[in-house]
Amino acid sequence: TKPDYVPADRVYDFDIYNFPVENAEYQLALKKLTAPNIPEVFWTPRNGGHWLVTRSVEINKVLSDYAHFSSRTVVVPKPDRPTPPFKPLQIDPPDHVKFRNIIAGHLSPKAVTQLAETARALTIELIEGFKAKGECEFISEFAQHLPIAIFMKIVDLPESDRGMLTDWAEVAMRGETDDERVGALMQFVGYGLQKTKERRTNPGTDMFSAIAAAKIDGEYLDDDTMGGMVLLMLTAGLDTVASMLGFFALFLARHPGHRQQLIADPSLIPNATEELLRRFPIAILAREVVEDYEFAGVTLRAGDMVVMPSQLDGLDDRRFENAETVDFSRKIPTHATFGGGTHRCMGAMLARTELRIFLEEWLKRIPDFEVKPGAEASVIARTVATITSLPLVWKVR
Repeated sequence: TKPDYVPADRVYDFDIYNFPVENAEYQLALKKLTAPNIPEVFWTPRNGGHWLVTRSVEINKVLSDYAHFSSRTVVVPKPDRPTPPFKPLQIDPPDHVKFRNIIAGHLSPKAVTQLAETARALTIELIEGFKAKGECEFISEFAQHLPIAIFMKIVDLPESDRGMLTDWAEVAMRGETDDERVGALMQFVGYGLQKTKERRTNPGTDMFSAIAAAKIDGEYLDDDTMGGMVLLMLTAGLDTVASMLGFFALFLARHPGHRQQLIADPSLIPNATEELLRRFPIAILAREVVEDYEFAGVTLRAGDMVVMPSQLDGLDDRRFENAETVDFSRKIPTHATFGGGTHRCMGAMLARTELRIFLEEWLKRIPDFEVKPGAEASVIARTVATITSLPLVWKVR
């Protein structure tokens, strides 16, 4: 039911996890929330009841104001049973930085430069592996493999485990039921926690070793904290990059003119990466209101949840001229595709590098491709939108 303090003219019934998406245009489906008849900040009774912010200015205000909008809860509906927070994701400043610093060095510019060599070699290997067939199922044959390999490099896992981890990732991202997906994630957590504990007695220079050796206020991290950090690294690294790769490939498969631009002038690729990130965000972000607060003309109460679809930042015509149009020459200001404020994604530079390398190496080898005739790209979405199937075809020369 509508709380008494919510004005009737600020109510709009919308389910952020269940709305029509045509032709896999997930982002454009969300942009319909910016229609003139819909309040720019509204309350919906769905998913436990929450506020939803539809404009770039307000989205970024929420993301940057941790004093009023806490990351202690980052999904709707609020969990019925509170669980230990995923750190540093669900920790606010000043404690947030203590946990962030444990892993930040492994995602620094220097570290990413070294990881780029692995990313490029694997990208080429994967493409060459199916290029001669004239077709591939892009998500399972390419998009999922690249982030798994980079993750294994960061945490120093044996190559012999890659097949097992890839299988788990397949179920975690594309399993038919919540139980299947959660079960696969828990397998990751158990595996990662075991490896992390081993590093306490046999440390290396990898990220798992850094987590194992870390002390906060003089104490080693407990199992809940380490397991949460392992799961956070995994889901952030796998979900986001694999999902973004899917939307990048789908757009280019449907737009040969844009492909030709990049083939004719590869120097456009870094800016094209940023433009595609702006145009195709995948994350639904959420924060919990800390105390009663007047915001954008409404009264928010302590404990209220506020949802910010990152898609509505990148597609806000008030901020980006002709926001729906992909323009590789666009000068792009900071966008919310990787979040904002103190919780801006630490892996953003690595993700950009993987996406850029994909464009560089794919277009050299498969310049002309399309979605397989008769096939449809399918999207599933909770907090992250994912293309689950993308059959591509091309002529073999």
